[in-house]
Amino acid sequence: MNKYILGIDGMACGMCEMHVEDAISKNIKAKKVKASHIKNNVVVITEENLGEEDFKRMLDPTGYIITSFERTVAVKKLFWWR
Repeated sequence: MNKYILGIDGMACGMCEMHVEDAISKNIKAKKVKASHIKNNVVVITEENLGEEDFKRMLDPTGYIITSFERTVAVKKLFWWR
């Protein structure tokens, strides 16, 4: 399972978080998509192998900009993914 942590510029509220989460969720099968305007990031857990360009294509229509890209391995802890 892959865990992607994307730095996102332009989110200011909960509605912005929903726009980012929806843009990603509509394009891939994800176990978890959680955006935070406080942390200016989005965490995506999926089985798909994706690159930064894949996420840029998903987010371009929303106007939000990816400022950083990190890929790690997701670990399941009891009832949720980390």
